[in-house]
Amino acid sequence: MLLSKACIYGVRASLYMSLVYQKDRYISIREMSEKLNISFHFLTKILQQITHAGLMHSYKGPNGGINLSKDPNEITIIKIVDAIDGMAVFTECVIGLPGCGRNKPCPLHEKWAVARQELQDMFENTTLHEMAISSKKLNLRLSDELSIEELMI
Repeated sequence: MLLSKACIYGVRASLYMSLVYQKDRYISIREMSEKLNISFHFLTKILQQITHAGLMHSYKGPNGGINLSKDPNEITIIKIVDAIDGMAVFTECVIGLPGCGRNKPCPLHEKWAVARQELQDMFENTTLHEMAISSKKLNLRLSDELSIEELMI
């Protein structure tokens, strides 16, 4: 798996936030963790990283929670990946060999360089808003058991 579990959950949580996005509405982390079937404590740590990167903000108190700090159309997937895993996935060797590069390539170097660039381009050019639109249109799912339509209830 190229992205860490935390990063995958961060993308899913960010997509969820874009699906229910209202500028002044905060979503309970507990509610989100239940709907996405992600451990509350793990999700809280992930959301702290995304908040620290300036992509979300939190509000404490009985009506508190988390919200996107920008319009979902302004947040690309690469920003979430960078906030959690960093950009190393786009520079490191796919099989973990140190020093992999043009001078000392690994067996997958050439193919990985192409795939890695395509992945980076896709993440740079895909916003949360775009993912939300296609998710709603196709009634895709964000958790093992619930579709987008069910998550919105």
